[in-house]
Amino acid sequence: MGQKLPPEQRELYRRVDEVLHYLWDPIHIAREPQARDEYHTYLPRVFSLLQSGAPSRDIVEFLVGTQLETMDISQVDGARKHAEKITEILEEWREWIHQRGPIV
Repeated sequence: MGQKLPPEQRELYRRVDEVLHYLWDPIHIAREPQARDEYHTYLPRVFSLLQSGAPSRDIVEFLVGTQLETMDISQVDGARKHAEKITEILEEWREWIHQRGPIV
């Protein structure tokens, strides 16, 4: 992101990055250190949807659409179910950070 975020949003942004890389990981690169930035293209959009309080289905649709259309991974069983679980994790992080406040 080109702008400086407040601490709470900065922490959420980092968590979204981690969840996309280590848990969503549709192309299975989480164990490759040189690929740590592979999902950064999708990070701002997921963060924005999450931060704005968009409905869960919007985040799920973005993740599924990205996987099936943008990444051209068309033969994936369970893509929607996995995206739903990832969205649930992201929303839990958002709520936890909001309730706890940022670590400064």
